[in-house]
Amino acid sequence: MVILALPSALPLPAPGYSTPFGIALFVLAVQLVMGRDRPWLPAKILNGSMKLETVQKFVKMGTPWIQKIENVTKPRLAYICTSPPGRIMLGIAMALMAISMMIPIPGTNTLPAMGIFVISFGLLEEDGLICIGGLFLCSLGLALTSSILVFGTVAVERFINIVKDYVINLL
Repeated sequence: MVILALPSALPLPAPGYSTPFGIALFVLAVQLVMGRDRPWLPAKILNGSMKLETVQKFVKMGTPWIQKIENVTKPRLAYICTSPPGRIMLGIAMALMAISMMIPIPGTNTLPAMGIFVISFGLLEEDGLICIGGLFLCSLGLALTSSILVFGTVAVERFINIVKDYVINLL
C-alpha cells in the first residue's frame, strides 16, 4: 500500500495513476477491514507494468520522505496496528481515501494518498502513533474532498439555474 500510494502522495502531477492505484488500494483496504492476513489483488493488477523511468522518478522523489519517516518510526501503540478494531478503523479510513483518489477532480488525490501512505507505513512498522498521524491526514483529505465536491455541486447547480433563467428570458 505504501508503494501504491506513493505516486499520488508526491506533490507532483501524476495524471492517470490515481484511479488505478486508488482501485488497488481500495481492494487492499477492504481486505484489511475483512481481517485478511495476506493481501490479494487481481492478476491484471499484479502483472501490470510501468516504464522504468517512471518508477525511478517516483523512487527518487519518494526516498527522502521514506527516510525521514523511518527515522521517527518505532513500535509504539502497536495495538492500533495489530488489534482487529484498530485494523478495521484504519482499513475504513484508507478505503474512503482510496475512493477519494479515484475521483477525477484535481485536489482530491494528494492529501488522501498521503494519509494512506502514512497509515501504511505505520502498519509496516507497527507504529500506532504514525497511524494516528495518517488518520489526521485522512480527516484533512476527507474535509478537502468533501469541500471540493460540495462547491462543485453548488457551482454546477447555480450555473444550470443561470442558463435556465437566461433561456426562459429569451422566450
